[in-house]
Amino acid sequence: MANIKTKIDEWEVRDLEDNGVLKIYVEHNTEMGNKGVPGLQVWYTVAGGTSIVNFEPGHVERWAYQAQKAHATEYIIADHSWMYHEDTYVKNSLVVGDILKAKVSVKVRSKKEAITKEYELPFNLE
Repeated sequence: MANIKTKIDEWEVRDLEDNGVLKIYVEHNTEMGNKGVPGLQVWYTVAGGTSIVNFEPGHVERWAYQAQKAHATEYIIADHSWMYHEDTYVKNSLVVGDILKAKVSVKVRSKKEAITKEYELPFNLE
């Protein structure tokens, strides 16, 4: 069966300081990872460059374990985020609980608070 991609959300945050735009695109995939199971992809665009975070069971299991070791309910995926400045960033996280969630926080200089959205993952861990 072919992978079917479905858009879940698309949004952007414009920084009035320099007119820069941070863009987020979230999609559901029917086949991800080595096992070809459903998952989410979060695409984020900063200064024209786009990066992708794959929320599929293999990755999420490792991130959930790191959160467990730190006694935390949220794990910031630092190597799949853009956090070079305190006042401008894209933070991708895994929220661990009864329902697993992908969390995206976007902050720009001209906004006081980060804009944050969460997306339920289409699977559970054992």
